Amino acid sequence: MTEAQPFAVKRAQVEFHNFASLGQPELNLRIYAEENTRRGTVIRNHLDFIGPMTPFLEIGANAGHSSYMLANEFGARGFALDLSADSLRHGRALMDTWKLEHAPIRVAGDAANLPFADSSLRMVCAFQMLSQFMDIESVFREVARVLQPGGVFLFAEEPLRRKLSLRLYRCPYYETMKPWERRLYDWGLLGFLVRDVIGAHQEESFGIRQNHTMGLKDWDTLAKKYFAEQEYDVFVPERGWGERIVKGAAGSEWRAARMLGGTLAAILKKPGTPETGLDFDQFERFLRCPDCHSALACNSDETLQCAKCGYESPNAGEVYNLLPSTERNELYPGERADIIDFSLPDHGRQLLEGWYDLEGVYGNKYRWIGAQASARLQRVKPGPQRLRIRGHASQPGIPGEVRAVVNGIPAGAWKLDRTGLFILEADIPEAEEYLVEIAASPVFRVDTDDRAFTVNLSMIRLVDRD
Repeated sequence: MTEAQPFAVKRAQVEFHNFASLGQPELNLRIYAEENTRRGTVIRNHLDFIGPMTPFLEIGANAGHSSYMLANEFGARGFALDLSADSLRHGRALMDTWKLEHAPIRVAGDAANLPFADSSLRMVCAFQMLSQFMDIESVFREVARVLQPGGVFLFAEEPLRRKLSLRLYRCPYYETMKPWERRLYDWGLLGFLVRDVIGAHQEESFGIRQNHTMGLKDWDTLAKKYFAEQEYDVFVPERGWGERIVKGAAGSEWRAARMLGGTLAAILKKPGTPETGLDFDQFERFLRCPDCHSALACNSDETLQCAKCGYESPNAGEVYNLLPSTERNELYPGERADIIDFSLPDHGRQLLEGWYDLEGVYGNKYRWIGAQASARLQRVKPGPQRLRIRGHASQPGIPGEVRAVVNGIPAGAWKLDRTGLFILEADIPEAEEYLVEIAASPVFRVDTDDRAFTVNLSMIRLVDRD
């Protein structure tokens, strides 16, 4: 059986969203608002089919912005779930900026192993996240398990495999495209060359795998396997004259979707009649222990507890972490000698020379370096190790290079040819302690600052060799 998501991919997702979720608040809040406008339109167009939404669950919720929409615009009550607890904590910024009254219950969890009781939810929704699973059917199975009879699974913004493409290479988001790529994109020609969805390159380079193998027939076959009724909408791109011509010649939206790809929205209904008048005030009744699958109780200090196996999850920053214990301990290790996570308060004790002051907002914390900087890591786990460096490259430093030396031995040199987030990894020799020296070029300056800059970094850590 295909693994739904390898652990290395889960780690990459948690790290990616720890740094990226709200690093540019004004830009991201605008994007979240635009996404809610699109998603709200899909919901309103199918309201009669959807019916009551409480209790709802959004899986892969990111910052939870669409769950806030369900709670405040549609009057529903429910849960926002994401693998990244850091993303969900950014909901505080949404509440303040958008002046919202109602919030979902936020849960860090795995969409392929949902911490919810059987037949407990009225609606599950997913936006732009199913394609991050190699085994998409594993998510369908879990959704069907937690839905009540007559419950609804709504997913949208899932990519449709495009037939008219030479599949030559992966292309990044528009903001990081090279001039010739932007020109082809604006003309509507770039899609005829790229291997999968434009923008997948960024997540792939970070270690997040993408599954863009599903066409219209594949989605419909999977939907009918688990659900009794279906309603669909397709959205086909029209980027410039190149795609407009083909779309016009196709004669229908569905035929155009097969040729040009695009995205699919689906509203699927489980057979049976749903319960009515459910009381959401005791939200823990809808949950189950991620370790032993028993019921959870919520005590006076807002900690969720399992009486059978002793599992506990405190309310930490308004988020309950309900990942299985083994995964939670590795994905959220806290302060540890083999990890320097700049979003944690005591990370500075492992830094040596060459680091500027901590900058950034919310969970997105980073330090700029000049030509070089150094830090110290200690092994805490047995087995072969890899060095993993997470950072961000800015336009003045492109093209550039980052080099790492570990215990006096060159570990790797990496070329940076695009702006944005990057992950650098290298195998390192066996040792109890590691002196990590990082050098970068070119050095640049800005008019408003007297410092010399290269790249900014947000995490240095050891990981097991996969």
